[in-house]
Formats: sequence, structure tokens, C-alpha cells
Amino acid sequence: MFNAEKVKNECVQWIRDFFEENGKGCNAVVGISGGKDSSIVAALCKEALGSERVIGVLMPCGEQHDIDMAKLLVDTLGIRYYIVNIKDAVDGVINNIPFKLEAQSLTNLPARIRMSTLYAVSQSNNGRVANTCNLSEDWVGYSTRYGDAAGDFSPCSHLTVDEMKQIGRLIGLPDVLVDKVPIDGLCGKTDEDNLGFTYAELDRYIREGKIDDAEKKERIDRMHERNLFKLQMMPSFEPEL
Repeated sequence: MFNAEKVKNECVQWIRDFFEENGKGCNAVVGISGGKDSSIVAALCKEALGSERVIGVLMPCGEQHDIDMAKLLVDTLGIRYYIVNIKDAVDGVINNIPFKLEAQSLTNLPARIRMSTLYAVSQSNNGRVANTCNLSEDWVGYSTRYGDAAGDFSPCSHLTVDEMKQIGRLIGLPDVLVDKVPIDGLCGKTDEDNLGFTYAELDRYIREGKIDDAEKKERIDRMHERNLFKLQMMPSFEPEL
């Protein structure tokens, strides 16, 4: 059985220890999408450090239909925040590359510009950037390398979607944030539409090794193997000197 209270308390202490060792007095900078992951990470950082040391950054790309959820989160937590619209930056890159970008490049570009934005805000506000990925997403590579997969510290990368939701409810976040259908905000589809299976199926497979659909098992295994490189350090050549 997953003990949400125990894990939450241990995670809060882990965040405190990280900042004590890697940035005493620094601020936690969190990209706020309005989804459960960024909401829960921001809430954990607030509990660990206090609201005055958490900075939310909302980064719509043009119009974001659910930005009210991101505003609800920062208002609920009482943290300071900045809104940085990244559309001009995204369009600037696209318009100045002398060839047509492939679809995957167009999908990943905003995520990488968002991470650049977080680091710009962080370096100017004595900050450390929070990674908001969870285990379920990382398991199948549902993140952008050097985009949302980056960060200085990662409180929830060993927690599944279901475990994250349990912690979100325990913390007392509004249900609309915890249970919001996950959507990347870039291609218009939900995470589960893109993945081809539900997070409930994936979480059960990760924790219990059980899945009822053989085709989905094969798809998950294939995605896991193909995307393991995202979780590894960059290979580097070491000369013999």
C-alpha cells in the first residue's frame, strides 16, 4: 500500500535538504501549467520552503485555454508568479531557421524555450529550477529532453501518476487541479490520446507488472526501451592521459 502521508513528508524534507546543500536561502522556481504535476511540485516546495521562496512561472504560447487553472494554483498557494508568453520566441526561431521544421521539432521547441525561460527567471531570482516530471511519464519518455525533462532538482520523478494524485489530495489542492485531464498544451491532445494507453494501465504495469492488453504492453515496453537515453547522463569521451 502506498503511504501518501509518509512519502509526502519525506519528500518535503528531501526538498529542504536539497536547498540546504545546494542553495541555502535560494528560491524554488516552478513552471506552472495548471496540471497536477506542476501544482503538486509547487505545493511541496511551498510546504518545504514557505510561500515566499517559491516562484511560479506561467508560460502560455499565445492563447492558453486553461491558463485559469494555472492562476488558480498560484492564488491557492499564495506564491508570487510571472507570466511570460513564449510565442514571440517560438515564432522567432521558426521564422529564422532556413528550412521547414519537422512536426516533432515543432512540438518540442516550445518545451525547450519554456525551460530556457525558467532558467532565465531562476538566475535572476537566486533560484533553483524544479523538474516536474513523474515516474509514469519518464517510464515511456513522455517528456522533452532539455525541455520539461530538465531541472535542478526532481521531487516526484519516482512517483506514478496515481501516487501523485494521492499526494495532491493529501496536500489539499483543489480537485479540479488534481484530477484535471493531462494535456501538454502544445498539440491539443491529451497525454493518454498521444500515448495510446491510460495512466492507470501504465501505473499498474510499473508497480505490479500486470497489464491486460498485450498490444499495450508491447507498446509500453517499446517506448520504455527507446526512451531510456533521456534518463541517462550525456555520454562523454574520456581520453587516456
